[in-house]
Amino acid sequence: MAGEPGTRRGAYRSLAANRPLARVVAAYALFVLTEYAVWIAMLVYAYARGGATTAGLIALAQLVPAAVAAPLAAAAADRRSPVVLLAGGYLAQAAGMALAAAAIAAGLTPAAYAGAVLAATAVTATRPAQASLIPAVSVSPDQLTAANVVAGSVEAAGITAAGLLAGGLIWAGGPGLVFAVCAGLAVAATALVARLRVPPVRAAGEEQPGVLAGLGECVALAARRQDLRLMLALLTAGSVIVGALDLLFVILAVTVLGRSQAWAGYLNSFYGAGAFLAVAAGVLLTGRRLGRPILAAALLLSAALATLAAGLGLAGTVALLALAGASREVLDVASRTLLQRSVPAQLVGQVFGVLEGLTMAGLAAGAVLVPVLVRVGGSRAALLGVAAVLPLAAIAGGRALFSLDAGTPVPLVQITLLRSLPLFAELPVPSIEGLAAALEPVTLAAGTTLIRQGDPGDAYYAIAAGELDVSQDGEFLRRCGRGEGVGEIALLRSIPRTATVTAHTGATVYALGREPFLAAVLGHAATYREAARIADARLATDPGPH
Repeated sequence: MAGEPGTRRGAYRSLAANRPLARVVAAYALFVLTEYAVWIAMLVYAYARGGATTAGLIALAQLVPAAVAAPLAAAAADRRSPVVLLAGGYLAQAAGMALAAAAIAAGLTPAAYAGAVLAATAVTATRPAQASLIPAVSVSPDQLTAANVVAGSVEAAGITAAGLLAGGLIWAGGPGLVFAVCAGLAVAATALVARLRVPPVRAAGEEQPGVLAGLGECVALAARRQDLRLMLALLTAGSVIVGALDLLFVILAVTVLGRSQAWAGYLNSFYGAGAFLAVAAGVLLTGRRLGRPILAAALLLSAALATLAAGLGLAGTVALLALAGASREVLDVASRTLLQRSVPAQLVGQVFGVLEGLTMAGLAAGAVLVPVLVRVGGSRAALLGVAAVLPLAAIAGGRALFSLDAGTPVPLVQITLLRSLPLFAELPVPSIEGLAAALEPVTLAAGTTLIRQGDPGDAYYAIAAGELDVSQDGEFLRRCGRGEGVGEIALLRSIPRTATVTAHTGATVYALGREPFLAAVLGHAATYREAARIADARLATDPGPH
C-alpha cells in the first residue's frame, strides 16, 4: 500500500536518481536562501530609517505589486514550459537584488526600495512554475509527495540559513552586502534550471484561454468546491502570519529583547530551525491522507503564537518560535500537496498563481496588521491578533474542515507523464485525464523482461524512470528512457509482439490496457496520425519495436 513505510522509503530513495528533480530542488534551495535573506535585510534597512511604520509600508510596497503580478505571470506556466517562467523569474530576482545593492552602496534609498520591489515581484514566478514542474519530472504520486516534502525541508533549512546569512552579512557590511551576495546566488539558481526540458501542460494544438479567462476558470472551480476555498484560505492565513512574523522578529529583537538589529535574523533562524525539525513529521505525509495533519498543524501554530504573547524571555521565545516554524512547515507542505492532488492538471499553474497572489496579499496584510495592533495594544496584542488569524480562516471553511481530502485525487504525475509523450501530446485534457486514471504502475528490477517477442499485445507502457532495452531475435535494437513508450505497434496492428523489451536498469513504467489505449488513439484523429507515424517509422527501421 502507498502508506506503508517501505513504499515511503523507496519514494525518497528514488529522488536521488532523478537528476532533473534534483536540479529543481537545488535551485529552490538557493531561491529560498535569497528570498528570506533579502526580505530581512530590507526590513532592517527600512526599520533603521523610520521604525515599524516605515518597515511595514516598505513591506506593503514590495508585496502589493507581487500580489497583482502573480496570477498573471502564472499563466505562462500553463501556456509554455514552466522552465521558462522559473528561470526567467530567478534572473529577474537577480537583477532586482543587484539594483538594490548598488543603490544602498550609493545612498539612493528610493532606488534601493525599487530594486527590492522588482525582486519581490519576480519571486511570484517561482512557486507556480515549480508547482507545474515538479509533477512533470516526478515518477510516481508518492515521489511527488516526497519531492514536496523535500522541497519543504529545503525551505525550512533555507529559512534557518537565510537568517544566519542575513545576520552575519548585516553585521559585516550592512543590508547592501546581503543584496549583493544574494544576487549572485540567484544567477546560480538560473543556471541550474535553464537547461531543463519540460513540455507545457496544455498541448500545442489545444485552445489556449486568455489570461482573464484562465483566471475565471480558477475562480469558477473554487466557487464550486468548498474544499479548495478552504485550502486557499488556510494557506493565505498562513501567509498573513509569516508576513506578521517578519516584522515581529525585528520588534522582538530590538524592542522586547533589547538585542541588536542582527538578532532579527537570528530569531528568524530559530523559527526556520523548527521548520527543519518538522521534516521528520513531513516524511510521514507520503502516501497518506492530509486533512488531519493540516488541522493539527494549524492548531499548534496558533497556540504557539498565543503563548508567545506571555513573554517568556529569550529561551521561551526561541522555543515557541521553533514550534511555530515546525507547525507552519507541516501546514504549508501538506496543504500545497493536497492542492496539487485536487486541481485539474491544466489549471495547476494558474491555481498556484492565484495562490501566490493571495500569499503576497497575505504577507502584506500581516505586515500592515502588526503596526496597527502594536499601536492599539503593544506587542502582546499583535501576537494574540496574529494567533487568531488561522482559527478564523478554519471556522470560515465550515464543514469542509472535516473532509479536506475526501475527494478522489487528480492523477497529476500520470497526466504530466502522458503529456510528455509525443503519442499523446495532442489529446484534449479530458481524454488525458481519463487515460491517466487507467494507468497502472509497474516496477521492474534490472534484467526483468517486460515484453516478450511473439506474445500477444495486451498493454502499452509509458516509461517514467530507468532504461529499457529493445531487442529482436536476440539482436539489440535500441535503449529507451523517460518520455518514451513501448508496446504500441502490437496494439495498433493487431499482431504479436515483434520484439523483446527488458529492463536495462531498475525502472518504473505505467501500463495502459489495450481497450483504453485503442479508444483514445482511434477516437482522436491527430493522435491516430501520430501513432501511425511512430509505428511506420519503427517498422521501417527494426522492422518493429515490439
